[in-house]
Amino acid sequence: MTTFTNHQKLLAIALEEARSGLAQGGIPVGAALFSADGILLGRGHNRRVQDGDPSSHGETDAFRKAGRQKTYKDKILVTTLAPCWYCSGLIRQFNIGTVIIGESVNFSGGIDWLRQNGVNVIDINSTECIDMMANFINTHNELWNEDIGES
Repeated sequence: MTTFTNHQKLLAIALEEARSGLAQGGIPVGAALFSADGILLGRGHNRRVQDGDPSSHGETDAFRKAGRQKTYKDKILVTTLAPCWYCSGLIRQFNIGTVIIGESVNFSGGIDWLRQNGVNVIDINSTECIDMMANFINTHNELWNEDIGES
């Protein structure tokens, strides 16, 4: 259960990361992992293009940068876009308790599955996140399809 409820403040960190990734020529998905009381543990963005690493999604980048935690059940993962199946698996594997999503309009990923498995999923429906991703998909459709595993 989330004890720190300023979702917009947490999302602002993920948005900074998404903008950074976009400026680097990458896919604009940013994420951050927080403690239950809102302390930033790690932040990152999708680095698939920059690092040539297909496993370097925004959520995994933030997760790795947060370092080892004793438990994740009380942690809050914030991401600008609904997590894909790969990142949803990471969330379930480590029992991350709460996921705050900037948007799921452009991509809904595994959020229904996460909810069905007891994860507290909060979809903010941020216009900024929706517009950033829609613009990216429209201008970089081939790269987007590569990122989500579409032909």
